[in-house]
Amino acid sequence: MPDTHKSQEVPAQLTRVIATQSALSTPPEFTILVDALRQHFGEALDAIILYGSCLHATCPPEGIADFYVLVDDYRHAYPENYLRYLNRWLPPNVFYLEAQNQAATLRAKYAVISTADFERGAQSWFHPYIWARFAQPTRLLDVRNKQIRQRVHMAEARAVLKFLESTIAGIEPGYADVEKIWASGLVLTYAAELRAESGARAHHLVTLNLPVYQRLTTAALPALDQSLIMQQADGCYRIQTTTYQRRRARIHWRLRRWQGRLLSILRLSKATLTFRDCLDYAAWKIERHTGVRVEITPMLRRHPVLWGYKVLWQLLRRGVVR
Repeated sequence: MPDTHKSQEVPAQLTRVIATQSALSTPPEFTILVDALRQHFGEALDAIILYGSCLHATCPPEGIADFYVLVDDYRHAYPENYLRYLNRWLPPNVFYLEAQNQAATLRAKYAVISTADFERGAQSWFHPYIWARFAQPTRLLDVRNKQIRQRVHMAEARAVLKFLESTIAGIEPGYADVEKIWASGLVLTYAAELRAESGARAHHLVTLNLPVYQRLTTAALPALDQSLIMQQADGCYRIQTTTYQRRRARIHWRLRRWQGRLLSILRLSKATLTFRDCLDYAAWKIERHTGVRVEITPMLRRHPVLWGYKVLWQLLRRGVVR
């Protein structure tokens, strides 16, 4: 399936929908975390984006907020050479942050990526690591200037197009509503990252922001191949995929799953150099989303790559991932 949005203009309405969503208010506790990140990165900071489950609940201080920190250049972002090399080799780098709010401790996980790498990940990466996350609703909490704001909104608009094109290509011909389209795409991207959330979880996340997904889909429609999806009067869409397109999409998603297994292990290994208590955090996330408890022995704590293979084996053996 061709990447039609590469040769077509991104619909202006799509960037407007994203800009409106990105500007919505967030709990005041996030300001403390944003201030800490702003102070840490200084002049290198381009933008701070909030994404993930904290959009649906008041995370601080109960949970861990998820941020993406966009920087202008890795050389400006880090005094340490090894962090620069790691970020260029396999972006993003992931770190842990704590900040005090009176008697409460606020916690966040933040990923660092250059604005240029963020744009490439949203538009042209084969693996959905960036475009699957940023096709979904986000909040832009801090931004250097108007130009960076426009670049972030445009990158997220391209992520929406990439997500919809990659998802729709694999759906059987017929009628589908917005919930089915987006939930189907989320399930595929979860499998490509060893994230074992169920289909029910994907549907739940979509229903939480269903009006937003409806607006995004409608706004993206002019940039999508009209032979694949056409809006109907009842709010559903008619999907007209060919056998070739569906076969090609299945191959692509199978390759993404295998690619994702390797990338997940590499990112976990890399996180041991940047993310404090990353194994405990990863084990908690896996148990929370899959019910699979993975013990972290002293030997595995010393050799986190082996722990990553152990996790993969247990999830494969239990049929959580395939």
